Amino acid sequence: MELTDVAAMRVLAHPTRLRLLGMLRTNGPQTAALLGEIVDEAPGTVSYHLGKLASVGLIEEAPEESADKRERWWRSRHQFTSWKPAELLNDPAGLAAATAMHRVIVQHYASLMNSYLDVLPELSPDWVAAAASSDHSLELTAAELAELRDELDQVVGKFQARSDQRGQSSETETVTVIYQAFRTP
Repeated sequence: MELTDVAAMRVLAHPTRLRLLGMLRTNGPQTAALLGEIVDEAPGTVSYHLGKLASVGLIEEAPEESADKRERWWRSRHQFTSWKPAELLNDPAGLAAATAMHRVIVQHYASLMNSYLDVLPELSPDWVAAAASSDHSLELTAAELAELRDELDQVVGKFQARSDQRGQSSETETVTVIYQAFRTP
């Protein structure tokens, strides 16, 4: 989903909401109670955040999952979210909302990496050897940076399609792919 709604960006500029959306994308439909156990928040607090996510169209109810009418299940409406900051350069409020959201996302990325480092000694050697973390400084034009971004998107898209087609199996684990490419300040 390409995010263009400033209100949705403001909603996602909250760490708990970002985590909840990620869990619904990764784990499929969940209730506020189930999600509350994972994020260590009261179900009422989680319900509030789920309502905010639903109000901007990021998630929706999944009534077919419910065993009774009291149980509310939620699912993500999209598998990923993207946005184009360049389209907000002339909209100070929109750019501020996108920047606040992006900062929360970057903090979440750091948290994921730290969690990985915490469990690294417990992982099998093949998973540790297959992982990657690197950085590069390149001298590029804006057009070349856009080309690099597009090619990285194509590579990730190829593996996303393979993952979607296969689904979860006894041989797969959830893998996080994070990449950032930007003009160095």
